[in-house]
Amino acid sequence: MTAYTHGHHKSVLSSHQWRTAENSAAYLIGHLRPGQSVLDVGCGPGTITAGLAQRVAPGRVTAVDAAEVVLAEARKSAAAHGLGNVDFAVADVHALDYDDGTFDVVHAHQVLQHVADPVQALREMRRVTRPGGIVAARDADFGGMVWYPDPPGMDSWLPVYYKVARGNGGEPDAGRRLASWAREAGFADVTASASSWCYSTPEEREWWSESWGGRMLDSPVADRAVAGGQATREELRRIYDGWKTWAAADDGWYAVLHGEIICRA
Repeated sequence: MTAYTHGHHKSVLSSHQWRTAENSAAYLIGHLRPGQSVLDVGCGPGTITAGLAQRVAPGRVTAVDAAEVVLAEARKSAAAHGLGNVDFAVADVHALDYDDGTFDVVHAHQVLQHVADPVQALREMRRVTRPGGIVAARDADFGGMVWYPDPPGMDSWLPVYYKVARGNGGEPDAGRRLASWAREAGFADVTASASSWCYSTPEEREWWSESWGGRMLDSPVADRAVAGGQATREELRRIYDGWKTWAAADDGWYAVLHGEIICRA
């Protein structure tokens, strides 16, 4: 199992906690029905999990993550929503500790870009899905991210991140590869789609710049960049300053492209 590149620094969790079923799993929502059983892989702080649980109640959601520390946040999220139909566990998506055909729906958001073997992960997700059930995955594609303006510093954050993520065994351009990975994992019925996030208001720009500029300055991403020789602390400070200059621009705009797949088991 690859160690999660981003870690759980506050700059990372702020991004994860913004995510909901509506803004991050819209492609899946129409397939959810009351009474279904769902496995939410890589649930993070559980904000998407909560939306899934609301839609399948009285069915149950099992929310798993590789890090016990973040499951505490997920439990808080479920409690805040008054949800009693969510269970939590630590799990490795490469080797899930569930019987074949256990779940109606298996979901993973921003997971496959980080794992050591995304095809094996999808095989495991398929194995624990009942015949005819759904495996759903959504991942960003960093090569499809675009922004304006492009101040000094913003030009170098992405090359540094590519080196860090791939050096840690991940694939930042996962979005474009999801359908290919799914077919390699044995799925014959794959529906691929795309959607995006967009940040353009002053509030969104400030938050997004702290989320990504912040993690390039002070998070496991930054630590790995320095330890691996991909950047110095001074270069990372320049990247952070570039993000803040972008956020201050009245015409600042940023879009994140995502690939999505719905696979029938």
